[in-house]
Amino acid sequence: MKFSSTFGLACLAPGPVVALVGIDTDIHDASGGGHMHGESGMTSPQCRAGDTAFLTTLAWCMSTNCAQYHVPTSRLEKFWEEQCTGDPTVAPKWDYRTALQHVTQPPTRELTMDDTLDFTALAPEATWELQYRTLTFFEAEERVHARYGVVILVTGFATPVVLTCLGYLPYMTGILERIKPYLVYSSAVGAYQVRPLPYLLGNAPTVGQSLYVALMVILNVILTAVNYKTTQPFAWYENQHQEILAFVMYRTGTLGFALAPLVILFSCRNNVLLWLSNWSHSTYMLLHRWVARIFGIQVLLHSILALALYIDTGSYSAEEKLPYWIWGAVATVAVSIMLVASGLYVRRWSYEIFLITHIVLAVFVIVGCWYHVDLRFQRQWGYEMWLYAACAVWFFDRLARVLRILKTGVRRAKVADVGDGFVRVDVEGIRWGAGPGQHVYAYFPTLNPLRPWENHPFSVLPTAMLRSPNHSISAKYSDLTAGTEHNDVEKHKGTMIRTKTVLDGITTAGLTLFIRKSTGMTKSLKAHDSLLTLLDGPYPNNPTKSVLRCDRLLLIGGGIGITGLLPWVNSHSNAKLCWSVKATAECLVQAMEGVLSRVSEKDVRVGRRLDIRALLSQEVHSGWAKIGVVACGPGGLCDDVSAAVATAGKKEKAIFELQVDAYSW
Repeated sequence: MKFSSTFGLACLAPGPVVALVGIDTDIHDASGGGHMHGESGMTSPQCRAGDTAFLTTLAWCMSTNCAQYHVPTSRLEKFWEEQCTGDPTVAPKWDYRTALQHVTQPPTRELTMDDTLDFTALAPEATWELQYRTLTFFEAEERVHARYGVVILVTGFATPVVLTCLGYLPYMTGILERIKPYLVYSSAVGAYQVRPLPYLLGNAPTVGQSLYVALMVILNVILTAVNYKTTQPFAWYENQHQEILAFVMYRTGTLGFALAPLVILFSCRNNVLLWLSNWSHSTYMLLHRWVARIFGIQVLLHSILALALYIDTGSYSAEEKLPYWIWGAVATVAVSIMLVASGLYVRRWSYEIFLITHIVLAVFVIVGCWYHVDLRFQRQWGYEMWLYAACAVWFFDRLARVLRILKTGVRRAKVADVGDGFVRVDVEGIRWGAGPGQHVYAYFPTLNPLRPWENHPFSVLPTAMLRSPNHSISAKYSDLTAGTEHNDVEKHKGTMIRTKTVLDGITTAGLTLFIRKSTGMTKSLKAHDSLLTLLDGPYPNNPTKSVLRCDRLLLIGGGIGITGLLPWVNSHSNAKLCWSVKATAECLVQAMEGVLSRVSEKDVRVGRRLDIRALLSQEVHSGWAKIGVVACGPGGLCDDVSAAVATAGKKEKAIFELQVDAYSW
């Protein structure tokens, strides 16, 4: 944060120098960095930059008053360059040394409120002292605000990383395995997680996620409420009540700014915390909503307190007309709309409309905040640094998305109708491998030319997995024994030679998506031989290492969720697949016949539900010490699996590792 400008600002503050540069200037706003409020007719930076009397008076004030505090000339020159005119982009006609040289003799006449500044004036000493004490005190308070903002930002960012690192400490593995059923797998509200709460109130967090949310709420409440100091007389406010009201207003604004980078980071696909921690993207999306609500509360508190303060000081009628106030109001209104319009009821009604309005409103929030502080303080107190951080996070994510798409290139997909609202999309030439737990965001720009940016996440399924066994690169083998016509290798001690004949040259590269048509972009999918396709990915759903290290892997899916489970089959030597589909979706089973025929252990049910608890009980009684469970499918199925695993993990001796792949964000 940028501070330590109090010496120069005390000269620029109301009274000492800017007490009216010959043109009805606002005593507060001419300083660019003060905090008083009143009737305004702001002097422009261009006017200050070329006004000889203003520059010489300011230079003399800085030279005489700052000398007693032994302020280095370099600091005075830096202040002069950045803040003399009130706008860093508007340079004064003279530098600090030149302006001081134009003071040919020490001024003797003090500047009064009735004077027109057309001479080199002497700043009233008492007024300068009051302004200096006020600015020094305010600077100390601003340091507290900034420090608390850093605490909130670092706590929000570092908590996932620290908790992940704890898992690598000695003896922590066993402890964490026993804690997970209570914190990670259990919902804070009944058995709701992927399924929405009643009346579409949202998605319930797990107990562990609730603890993170509680930590952020408590931290914000405490840091908003503590460590306020006052001093009277105070140059900007008449009494202690106004002073405290102002400092709480500034505190809530700073803490809101500190939360902004965190809010954006949690929503990003290219979230660095996904690389630094073992928390999933779905967890960060849920936390994004909760941290955004805390951000919104801080913004609303800031605006309400500002309104109360300005009414109390009698300056509201003047302030509400100023550009900085209007932009602040724009940001506040945009945040208020986002808090209401981001509910699950809106996302369910039309996700595409929600997404585009969400982005547009977020832009209004950032732009409104920028102009609010830039016009108000001319970047003197460092508030813009929080916005730089927020924008950097957003631009990094968007740039990474573009680079991922460019790396994959423009592709053409073949779309085939599977039946009952399901389509198969094959994209040739993709070599992402068959690793489990991955998804990709697919764009089909020509489906809706008016909304080419629309995209949705889909599970990654290598096309090679779907080919029948005899449709392979090699299929015919022959054995020859060198030096003999007999096959008795022991008797004749010949050499066995095993050869293979390639039947065809079908490539193993390719990506297949199975999509259930719904509202929005997917509704327009139909049979097509060459559909323009852009792919952003692959992205991990959840960390897979702990699940793959289990003795036994139980894959539980429903409907289209089979696409998220099949890559696991080839990644574990002891996996069992359990899949149920509605009777009307039997076409999906037929489309998967080739790959299902190669799964040794499977339980495929058409028109019948899986008994989750019975499946888990069977695995426990088989004696496996550590059981991995992966669920992918409808929200009800995923929640049933989570609840059953949490219960079994609390009661049984076996250790459970659960992973839920459900794109409910």
